[in-house]
Amino acid sequence: MRNLLFIFLSITTFTFAQNTEKVNLSNPNATIYTHLYFLQSDSYFPKKAAKTINGLPEDLAIKKAKRIKQVLDGKGLFVDFSKIPTNPNYNDTIGYVKSYKYVLFPNRMPLISVEKTDKNWHYSEETIQNIDALYNEVYPWYVRKIQDFVPDAGHKKLFGIELWQILMSLILFGIAFVIYFICKWISYFILRKVQYRITHSKNAEINSFLKKLAHPISLLVGIWFIETIFPSLKFGLHVNKWVFLILNIAATVFWIYVFLKLVKVVMRIYSEFTERTHGRLDDQLVPILHKFLTGIVLFLGFLKLLTLLGIDTTAVIAGVSIGGLALALASQDTVKNLIGTVMIFLDKPFHIGDWVEADSISGEVEEVGFRSTRIRGVDTSIYQIPNSKLAEITINNKGLRLFRRYNTQLGIRYDTPPELIEAFVKGVREIIIAHPETRSESYNVEFNGFGDSALLILVNVYFKSLEWGVEQSSKHKFHIAIVKLAKALGVEFAFPSSTIMIEQFPDKKSVDLAYNTNPENINTSITKVVEEFTKNHLK
Repeated sequence: MRNLLFIFLSITTFTFAQNTEKVNLSNPNATIYTHLYFLQSDSYFPKKAAKTINGLPEDLAIKKAKRIKQVLDGKGLFVDFSKIPTNPNYNDTIGYVKSYKYVLFPNRMPLISVEKTDKNWHYSEETIQNIDALYNEVYPWYVRKIQDFVPDAGHKKLFGIELWQILMSLILFGIAFVIYFICKWISYFILRKVQYRITHSKNAEINSFLKKLAHPISLLVGIWFIETIFPSLKFGLHVNKWVFLILNIAATVFWIYVFLKLVKVVMRIYSEFTERTHGRLDDQLVPILHKFLTGIVLFLGFLKLLTLLGIDTTAVIAGVSIGGLALALASQDTVKNLIGTVMIFLDKPFHIGDWVEADSISGEVEEVGFRSTRIRGVDTSIYQIPNSKLAEITINNKGLRLFRRYNTQLGIRYDTPPELIEAFVKGVREIIIAHPETRSESYNVEFNGFGDSALLILVNVYFKSLEWGVEQSSKHKFHIAIVKLAKALGVEFAFPSSTIMIEQFPDKKSVDLAYNTNPENINTSITKVVEEFTKNHLK
């Protein structure tokens, strides 16, 4: 009698405890709490949990409610009720059309949500339609079949975990290890084929990057395999939560590594491309792009890690944006220089190695950085010009000339005979034609005027090389040949002077030079000088 009384009191107490918790569907928080509370082992009442499913028979609603919880538990998705809204009219849409809907895990499980129907909140039609597919995805049929063959001894527990779960975990990680090695070889083979098809080259450095890239890709495949099969081992929510947190953090770190190596590979391929181009400004862009892309990968990876740890990245991005705005206002010159850098790389007014003139600065462009451009002057000093200023001023790019023009005038004495003037002009022309660094099809050598103390010979010539040093060397050879020609012909170069004419001075002879105007001597002298110039240049 006493035992019957105890059983009666227990049943009464249990029934009273269940009835104290009522079904509450007034807001998203209450609906999700009702669903999960009545499926706990100490408060198990599936009929009340099924009230969160709208428009289905009770038996089917109970099945759907259980599967929703099993999917959340299998993926280790712990519901934090402090973050779920309690507003009965909560709406997640910004715009003219209101959507009374709340998604529990937008990033990891976007298909499970609750929505308002009439005055109450229930699991959405989208969730009901997709829950069976989600359940089969989390618990594949072939893994569920294995559980049917587990003997009774396999259900014995060690440290609170059944033996079959421990054994299957070891087998799972062993298979993932084998998959890692197989995928490592396959991914490296595919990456190498793709790289060769794009670049048509077998660069040892790129191959080294591809080998390193194959490691994290293979690890990601192994992690994907574990994430797919592990929920079927039916560990508890807390175990799955930590396991999936560790797996997701590891996957994020590996993805960061993959993209960092991918940036290196892309930059190395781009570097090979820029080496084949004429301009060197693209070469300067490689390290800048490399740093920029690396920064983006690390920043996005950091945001992903914060999301996994449950930190709201919206606040972080907002803080970074406000801080960036404040920093930009405090350093407007730096922002201007960055914009100037972008404009220089877009417009490409010069290349590395070009000789430019900008305002009063003249020199060779050595480096284009984020903030300024470095120019080395003629005296080998360095000019650091802010890119904002360089993008605004007029730049004379000597490096973009097709040829280097050289224009000068040779002054010879007034008493030079016409025959030798013609011979001298002819000889200079032949030197230009014989010079390998000049354009033989475009030049001018003419007797073009009378100076104060000399007859003026115009020399207008174009040198092929655009480098300043090569141009000076070419001028040197050209000038030496002209001096030798003048000496061979007996032509004297004039210098500023005054001439006094004295008529009928007794016993004084004329001071006029004795020029040799013999045609044979002239031709021989020209030929000799030109042949000597050609011979010396070819040595």
